[in-house]
Amino acid sequence: MPELPEVQNVCIGLTNTVVGQTIARVSVRRRDIVHGPSRPNNLLHSQTITRIDRLGKQIALVSQTPGNRKTPSRQACICIHLGMTGSLRFYPKDEPHKPDTHTHVIWHLNSGGRLTFRDPRRFGGLWTFDSVASLIETRWSRLGEDALTITPSGLHAKLQRTRRAIKSALLDQAVLAGLGNIYVDELLFGCGVHPLRPGCDVSRPEIQKLIRRMRALLTRAIRLGGSTLRDYKDASGRPGGFQHYHQVYGQSGQPCPSCGQPLACTTISGRTTVYCETCQS
Repeated sequence: MPELPEVQNVCIGLTNTVVGQTIARVSVRRRDIVHGPSRPNNLLHSQTITRIDRLGKQIALVSQTPGNRKTPSRQACICIHLGMTGSLRFYPKDEPHKPDTHTHVIWHLNSGGRLTFRDPRRFGGLWTFDSVASLIETRWSRLGEDALTITPSGLHAKLQRTRRAIKSALLDQAVLAGLGNIYVDELLFGCGVHPLRPGCDVSRPEIQKLIRRMRALLTRAIRLGGSTLRDYKDASGRPGGFQHYHQVYGQSGQPCPSCGQPLACTTISGRTTVYCETCQS
């Protein structure tokens, strides 16, 4: 499943390609992936995309509809969650594109380009909102702070309330928005924290270190295009490169890059977890 670095790279690509463009036509090829009204105007028909927002793993396409004396201007938006296999892809006017059965929505842009939402396994989806405030109140208020902006005191307050394993807590999007299995394994290894340690037992200095490491890890992963393991590609169809720098994720039984002992593997919150029994405590 795409995590914060992958989703951020999609946002960067969309900012560079579709912001400022007007949606001339919307083709909805599978309506059950749209949550909320799915009329063309709800999907931003005839509206100009003004910015791309992100919280955790979720993306928002934000538009600006001009107002008049009788009707105030508004910022309708679409929230997009990529799920496991979802993708947002921009095709310029001169790049051929033949939609397949997994291409569920196509936005035809005034430049002649197209933006597509494709999701073979349909664990993702679109949510339509009349305003950004409605998106925040209805959907994003359920999420924790973003992993790139949360403060040590904010995360410490969340973790002090739970005896769950630290990995389970960090995977919980209501605690911290943006991390998934890849980056939690990498983060905990980098900090020397055992994934089964209760969240409330992680000290404030350790949380300060965790925040520093998390920002550095995510920033580097973003710079390298995110991690492509199976399906992930950015908005221009390019795979990421950070998978070549994973230290522990998916490497059970391989030598620990720090001490050389075989990396251990267990299951936490239903997720395969790789760690070093020597380096993480």
